[in-house]
Order: sequence, then C-alpha cells, then structure tokens
Amino acid sequence: MSQSNGFQRQILPIPDQPYIGLTTYDAKHPDTHYPPIRDIRPPAGAPNVLIVLLDDVGFGASSVFGGSCHTPTFEKLAASGLKYTRFHTTALCAPTRQALLTGRNHHSVGMGMITESATAAPGYSSVRPNNKAPLALTLKLNGYSTAQLGKCHEVPVWQTSPMGPFDAWPTGGGGFEYFYGFIGGENNQWDPALYEGTTPIEPPKTPEEGYHLTEDLADRAIAWINQQRALVPDKPFFMYFAPGATHAPHHAPQEWIDKYKGKFAHGWDRQREITFAKQKELGVIAADADLTPRHDEIPAWDDMDPQLKPVLERQMEVYAAFLEHTDYQVGRIVQSLEDLELLEDTLIYVIIGDNGASAEGTLQGAFNEITCFNSMGDLETPEFMLSKLDEFGGTESYNHYAVGWAWAMDTPYQWTKQVASHWGGTRNGTIVHYPRAIQEKGGLRHQFCHVIDVAPTVLEMAGIPEPTMVNGVLQSPYEGTSMVYSFNDADAPERHDVQYFEMVGNRGIYYKGWSAVTKHRIPWELTGAVAPLDDDVWELYDGSKDWTQCHDLSQQMPEKLQELQRQFLIEAAKYNVLPLDDRGAERVNPEIAGRPMLIRGNSQLLFGGMGRLSENSVVNVKNKSFSVTAEIVAAEEQTEGVIIAQGGKFGGWSVYAKDGKAKFVYNVLGIHHYTIEADRPLPSGKHQVRVEFAYDGGGLGKGGNATLFYDGEKVGACRVEQTHGIIFSADETTDVGRETGTQVSPDYTAKSSHFNGKINWVQIDLGEDDHNHMITPEQRLKVAMARQ
Repeated sequence: MSQSNGFQRQILPIPDQPYIGLTTYDAKHPDTHYPPIRDIRPPAGAPNVLIVLLDDVGFGASSVFGGSCHTPTFEKLAASGLKYTRFHTTALCAPTRQALLTGRNHHSVGMGMITESATAAPGYSSVRPNNKAPLALTLKLNGYSTAQLGKCHEVPVWQTSPMGPFDAWPTGGGGFEYFYGFIGGENNQWDPALYEGTTPIEPPKTPEEGYHLTEDLADRAIAWINQQRALVPDKPFFMYFAPGATHAPHHAPQEWIDKYKGKFAHGWDRQREITFAKQKELGVIAADADLTPRHDEIPAWDDMDPQLKPVLERQMEVYAAFLEHTDYQVGRIVQSLEDLELLEDTLIYVIIGDNGASAEGTLQGAFNEITCFNSMGDLETPEFMLSKLDEFGGTESYNHYAVGWAWAMDTPYQWTKQVASHWGGTRNGTIVHYPRAIQEKGGLRHQFCHVIDVAPTVLEMAGIPEPTMVNGVLQSPYEGTSMVYSFNDADAPERHDVQYFEMVGNRGIYYKGWSAVTKHRIPWELTGAVAPLDDDVWELYDGSKDWTQCHDLSQQMPEKLQELQRQFLIEAAKYNVLPLDDRGAERVNPEIAGRPMLIRGNSQLLFGGMGRLSENSVVNVKNKSFSVTAEIVAAEEQTEGVIIAQGGKFGGWSVYAKDGKAKFVYNVLGIHHYTIEADRPLPSGKHQVRVEFAYDGGGLGKGGNATLFYDGEKVGACRVEQTHGIIFSADETTDVGRETGTQVSPDYTAKSSHFNGKINWVQIDLGEDDHNHMITPEQRLKVAMARQ
C-alpha cells in the first residue's frame, strides 16, 4: 500500500525523485529522454470524501434518530447507508473538531477546552503539536483536492486577528486548499463575519435579499465541487462541511418556522417520551432501554410560568426549523454529487452534532443570548419575551432555547453539551454512506465509535498509510480505530474498546462495555463554589444491560468501579488530560493561564481601513473609564459615516457622523441606546473628535457619563445608565471607517456606514479606574464557555 501508484507515501511531502540518466547536449538528439512529470494522485480507487459535522445537535433531535426535527436528507442517506448508534464526540465544539481533523484525542492535540480558555499545559494549550498532522494535509499531500466550508474554532485566540499567524487556519497549516466560513465559536446566520482563505469578506447578499449563512455555505460547496470536477476530474476531493447550524443564535427563514407551529405545546417532558418511543421503533436504542429521569436541576414543563410558555414553544419551533433547514442545504450538496454521478464514489460521513444539545441558554432561554453572557438576563422579563415572540429566529434576534429543550433533544440520555461524563453530552447519531464499499442498505451498527475513528477510516478506504513523517517532523500514530471492519459486518466485535472523556472536570471512561462517570459541574450553573475534584461522586453503568446509563451500580460493584477509575487515570496520563483543570477566571486571564496576549497596555492606536478586529484584538473598555480620540479630515460636503464602531445591533458602541454632526451611541443589548449628538456640524478639514466616558465604578456593568468633544471643545454629553460588563458580542467585530456585520446604531446601514472623509488614526485610552476585579471567576467562565 505504501508504494501504491509508484509513490512512497509514508514521508510527506512525497520526496521528489531526481532524474538519473544520460544528459545530452542538444534536446533534438535522439537519445534525449526524460520521464514525464508525475502529478501526484492517490491510489487508484480512492474515494471522494465528504464529512458533514453539525453543531450543537443532540442524539434525540433529528428524525433519523427518532427526534422531532424533520431531516429527510439524513433519512435518505441512512436508508442507503449505515446508522451508527454509539458514535461519540468530546462534549464540546473545538475539542471535537480538532479530534476529528487529526485522528487524535482532544488533549493530545492541545484542545482540552476551547481556545478562549487555553493554558500553558500541553493538553490545554489550543496549539496542535506539529507531530500530529491533520488529515486534510495528509490527503492533500497524497493528491487530493481539499476544501473546508463553515465553522473553524481551532485557531488559538491570539492568532485570530488579520495579522495571523495563519498556521492554524484551514488554508494555513490545516491542509485545506480552499476555506470559506468563519473563525470562532458561533456566528449570526443572517449577517455573518466571513473569511475566504484568510481574507475577510462580506456576505454576497443581505437578509432582505434572501441571505442565510447555511444556504451560502451550500452554494459555495456546490460551486467548488463543480469547479473541481471541471478542472481536475481525475483527482478525488476531500470536503469538510461544518455549518454553524444549529449553534445559537437559532436563525431560520420564517416559512420553515411556520411548519412547526404548535408542534411543541406538550413541552419537554412529554417530548422525551415521544422521542423515546420512536427511537425504540427505529432500533437506534435497545428495545429494553430505560428512559433516564429528569434531574432536579432541570425544571418540569408544568412548573414553568404559563405566561412564558408561548415563548418557550416558539424557541423550539425555531430550533426545529433551523435543523430541518440545515438538512435541506446538506441535501442540495448530496444532490449535486448525484447530478455529477459522484454519489456512488463518495464516502460520506454525517455526524449529527459536535456534542450534545446546548444547555447554555438558561432555564428560560433568551431572545438575545448576550444578555446571559453579561449576567443581565433579568432585562428579558416574560413581558419582554412575549413582546418579541414573532421575532424569534429572525434578523432582530440572537436567540437560544431553554435548558429543558436541550435536555429533550438529548433523549434518552442524561445531561447535555459540556457534560462529558454522560452520553447526553457525547453520543451523536452518525450516518456513513458509501455504496461502492457498503453492501447493506439501511443497516444499524452498534459498535462503540469515537470521532477520532474517522481519520483512520478515511485513510484505509483511500489506501493511504498514516504518514510517519510530515514536513520533516516524525509523526505520532493516530489514536483512533478505523471503522471499516464494521461496514459489512453488523456483528463484528468492536475494536475501539477503551475511551476516556473529560471536559471542565466532567469525566468518564468507557472500557469493554462498562462506563464509569462523574459529573463535576452543570453548564448553566456557573455561579457559586465548585466542589473539589476529589469530592465528585462516580457512577458505574453496565452497557451490555443498560443502554442509557440509567441504573447506577457503583454501590453494588465498588471493585468494578475502582477498576474503571484506575483505567481513567491511565488514559488521562497517556493523553495529556492531567492536570485536571476546572478553574474559571484564572483560565480566562491570559497572564495567569500562560497563553500569549495580542494586546497589552492601556492604549491602542488604530488606523483608517482597519477592520474585522475581534474583542481579543482590541483593548478592553468594559468596566472602566476610557476615551476614544480620532484625528479625521472631514469632507467638504456634509460629513457622514462611522469613525469607529465595536459590536453590533445586539450590543456595542459607535462614534460616527450623521447629517454632518458627530454622534456617540452606547447600545446595551439592543434594548437601550444612549446617544450624544453634537450641537453643531463638523467643519471641513482636519479635526480631533473625542469621546470621554467616565465610569461610575462600584461593580460590573455600571453606568457612567459620556462627553463628546471637537478639538477639545465640549459639544455634547449624555448619561449612560448601564453598560456591558463582560462581552459586547460573540461574533461582531471592531471596524475603523465603516461597520461590518450588523450595526450598533439604526442611524446607518452597512452601505452608508462608510466614512466619507479621511481617518488618520483612532486612539483608545483606558482610565486608571480598572474595575476588572469586580468580574467574578464564574462570570468570566460563562463567556468563555458560551463562545464555542
């Protein structure tokens, strides 16, 4: 296999073979002969590969695995392929993605948590070691065309600015020749921050013109496949399609939402029962499985405020629409393969979720999830939520559903995303479709599998060996197990028989049918003290008799529990899980955590034209006094447009000109706008426009007084009653000279935001009254965990 097609494939790039032979003086000499230039191709018969990875979808959400959200594309693929019912992820976004793309456990590749909470410890650094080359790079160096579309949350947070470095970006060191998508944990589906390669770009249409991110990603995927087929039809392709769907914000076109009107009036407790019965009918859980009970931390549907129930129903209607809409877009890609007569020759993985359903939306859900991140959820009263009922899922919302719905979408298992100890956080229904190699149609496979098994499966099907050396670096072996052995043998003994799980202290071990687990913390309870790790209570489950982890045997079988606990420690030591790290603020603070910081000090100078700067790329003006000073050259005509803006319509601030006058607005969560308008127009020529904000102090997110100046002369002031204490946005950025994404102020649009004068520079200076100490560790952790 290593010599297939005449290439030595274990050292990558494949070494060039110099010509050794007669060299003539004249190219026309009859003895002049050179072998033709060899263009590297994979071994004959290597399939195209399409990996689809959805975001925040629980095991019990999609109809193909018994859920209430219609997914006809997935049903069709499963009917002519295989459903894997015991496929597992890591319980969190970035760790699952890095494990998938490398074939190694998430701590082995430095992604023990999300990039925003990286530490100096090898298992948590967010830096992929260079001895663990990603699958896409291996395939590219073996002659595959490679493309990634959608979400990339594997870039270390200090490398996400427009200056890179781009080693961890998909088209940098990730092995993809083409990337179209976003960097980070989530994005607005109606108005996303996009990159093509490493270049920021704007969406091709507006929401009013019918734009939606998932549709755009599918359009790009289809266009790329068509071009690849047209230009290099003899090369197979590897496409990784990872839409932001169905991560919050839950955004879907209205006609898709309308399809689910009234479908969830029975609530989440009854929904679990409905889904559970369907799962048994489909055979995706054992016939004798038991439905796990609701934990006390999750409220019963009947105990929810009756005034809020219409909103709660709407939240689930929107989510279901979002998932069905996503299924449809994947279906368009599958149809394009069929139209090109490529479907038979394409190995397709559909992994329905990178973790369990998200319980990060609080017990009542949110119209704007940024309120939760800033501990300001009390602004979203039942009356407020009802007033926004028809806007959930639309362009004016940044919504998330309630914890109860996440629990229901993880039927029949306990817990949710982040809880790596229990199957509700880690078990994701998966479909494998490859007619060329899989004989059974519509089969079920119950062997234990993990996301690290995908990469070795792809290489085995392609006839490509794991590389021993890439770019001069000796490689460590894959840690996953190829799933090919199970493709045509439903009864084959499982080969992946030991697997650890760990996330923020939630941990577990699977070993030959048994699982031992301990839940350390709950996703939606990030305030209050966390118990010491050694005080965690372990549970024991016999998977051969207890499909759902419903019957704890720890008291009856303490010796078996101890055996598995020891095995967890062995695996943890082997794969860089130790030291266990459940810290909060310490991990969010770069200086304490030990990761690099992009911005240091109390002052930052920006220049006209700079943009798409994440909050990590700009000095933090929250919970302190600050000033923004801009040297501009005002236009001869009436001055208009944005000087500098941070955030967007769901929270942020902006300094801009409207009708010739400078203005400042502080937008609190899209609910309150505090505005200064100068008392006179800006004269043409060079001027300094300055905003000073004097923070009240005394805690997190307090108010302050804002004053606007022209060339040092006061021209306006206002009172800002409250501010964002932790985060402006999970996806919006800072721009100088315009505003990309959504707009902080309704005074301008993305098009009209362009400043019509010249901006020489903008300087942000922080005051001495730094109140960061008022942000609790739990609040800092809340933001970090939500942005994944």
